[in-house]
Amino acid sequence: MLPSISQLDLRRYLPSQDKFQYQLLPIADSKKNGYPFGIRWRSPSPDRFPLRLRRMSIARFLFILAATILGVGLMVAGGLRRRTHHTTESEPESQYAWQKFQKLDGFFNGVASIVDTSDWVPQQEDLLQPNASMRTELPKKLKTTGPPIEPIVYNPYAEFSSAKYLEDHDAVQTCYLDDGDSVLPPDVYAYPGIPQNMTKHFMGSYKALNIRDDVCWERFGRLGPYGYGYDKDEGGVGLAEKSEKVGSNKIWASQKRIDWRKVNWATAQQRCYEKNKNRFAKNSTSEKSSTGTKKISRQAYILRSYTGYKYDDHQLLTMRAMITELSLKSGGEYDVHLLVQVKDDSIPIWTDKEVYRKTLEENVPEEFWGITTLWSEELMRLYYPGPFPENFENPSGQPNHGVYRGAHFPLFWFSQQHPEYDFYWNWEMDLRYSGHYYEFNKQIGEWAKQQPRKGLWERNSRYYMEDYHGSWANFTKTVEKETLDNPTPPVWGPVQFPNNGMLESPASNTPPREYLDDNYEWGVGEEADYLSFNPIFDPSKTNWVFRNDVDGYSRTHPIPPRRIAIITVARISKRLLDMAHQETYKMRHTMFPEMWPPTIALHHGFKAAYVPHPTYFNHNWPLEYMDQIFNHPRVPTDSVFGWGEHNQLDSSFYYHAQFSGSLWRRWFGYRENNEGGTWHELTKTGRMCLRATLFHPIKYERGSTE
Repeated sequence: MLPSISQLDLRRYLPSQDKFQYQLLPIADSKKNGYPFGIRWRSPSPDRFPLRLRRMSIARFLFILAATILGVGLMVAGGLRRRTHHTTESEPESQYAWQKFQKLDGFFNGVASIVDTSDWVPQQEDLLQPNASMRTELPKKLKTTGPPIEPIVYNPYAEFSSAKYLEDHDAVQTCYLDDGDSVLPPDVYAYPGIPQNMTKHFMGSYKALNIRDDVCWERFGRLGPYGYGYDKDEGGVGLAEKSEKVGSNKIWASQKRIDWRKVNWATAQQRCYEKNKNRFAKNSTSEKSSTGTKKISRQAYILRSYTGYKYDDHQLLTMRAMITELSLKSGGEYDVHLLVQVKDDSIPIWTDKEVYRKTLEENVPEEFWGITTLWSEELMRLYYPGPFPENFENPSGQPNHGVYRGAHFPLFWFSQQHPEYDFYWNWEMDLRYSGHYYEFNKQIGEWAKQQPRKGLWERNSRYYMEDYHGSWANFTKTVEKETLDNPTPPVWGPVQFPNNGMLESPASNTPPREYLDDNYEWGVGEEADYLSFNPIFDPSKTNWVFRNDVDGYSRTHPIPPRRIAIITVARISKRLLDMAHQETYKMRHTMFPEMWPPTIALHHGFKAAYVPHPTYFNHNWPLEYMDQIFNHPRVPTDSVFGWGEHNQLDSSFYYHAQFSGSLWRRWFGYRENNEGGTWHELTKTGRMCLRATLFHPIKYERGSTE
């Protein structure tokens, strides 16, 4: 019997290439799951690398041509067979095990169904009830009186005014949007409750991170203050003309509409810092401010963009929220920067100020001009000159300084140009967060600060599933047992390995005692040097395609030990970036962008942590099966960071997660996969109200409401 397209492995018909492997990602059936079927190439960059064909003999060319014709024939035959199959079966055939699990729809319950968390029954628990008649009842439609609960001003800055805080810290001075100190940054609003039967997250934990889980966010309360829902001639962005908006007027009871066209973010951030500069200084753990009080770390929040990027109105809302919540409302703890790649290397931005200005103004919205820094690959070639010798493997065929393999270089460069910060957030333009940015950043930093170093690298490599593993303390014990049962010794301080020369590791990174003698003490109270949002794993135990993309180490020795976190999004300390910068320009060492900063942390003993932020899935995965698939693959090819990446399609956070964009657009009120939209919201339970969730990737946001 001829195979169908879902069974056909095209890799068998490609020429053997020892130095390159594509990761084939067959995507779920569109009719059943709303995801387009296709084959996708692994790429963390906005630009896909070109396939470089190698020279080959005529005989080999003819073989490939014949194999291609055979493959096309098999696919056509398989397609005919599948089409015949669909005429006799009402349900299309599932390709992967997770596609057979029941789809979840509790995400789409709206504001009319909000209940106190003490009355909330997660959809997963509701589905366990023996028959449908016993399931928790939802309101049939949105009442004209609006949601049953009033929205509240969400204020994660309350500690600033507490007596305890003021005993140890300088007072936070109020910051404004305008030069005249008359326009206050707006408040945002959340609902104190959760829609009944809201689907629960599968991975991560609100409780562990100390992020409020008893509130939900809908689009007007979250983004209305930044211009969503009022006209452009008033300084807003519109977008909500046909939206379901019952009760949304309540956010304007005490909140003025702001004309965002008049805001200069650079001067607003600078004024805020000047008012509060006594609160800050470098090396906050070892110095005090001029008033003798404890200091606060300053952090750079760096949004990575490029010339030609289209700043949709939705993007403007997100950027305004970031700057307002992280910088102005916090009294200047953060500066938000836009780091923009000039893709045309022939533009002389470094020799002509007028060309620099023109390039900036043509590619960035005016309100962000003052916070933007331009860079180019040509600058990186000058700043980090080659050669980077003895590459172990370069599957993409791309040069070291290209953005595909050298995306970390401009971050290192930026940290050297702006040494005033303690931490640098490398943030992508296709990330979204439905909750409050300051709360998220503050709490994950505090959580990481309290993590002991013992077992940390081993915990970093696993997904934490709260309903399966229990408390974080129980998860820690589970990982400890697995570690002690494993013949591979745990990571404890800087790793030792044969090499052709490395910089000396900081003395503070040397463990104070042996691993078994430590009672989970070392590292508690120490800021993390590297924070990731996906597990930090050993790529040598997977078939991740770029696992051996390593430069500058002698090939007379084995390839160095490595760690990697998929997606370059991270918070990185100045001291780790300084070490990475020196390893790069002094030693000519580098690796693939997602691998190099965490590997620097591994080699030199810096504190690194994977943040277990709540992550949602579109299907009802059995937890034991999920733990096996994501945490204990039987063989390297099963890893969810290699050919098993199809399992990640179903989640709200991964480099190619399909569910993330779908869920985010539904939250905005748009129709997605012929579902949702204004009529659905009006005739059901209203607009969606989600818990605080980090989404990636969001490749587009604008859709149809009808």
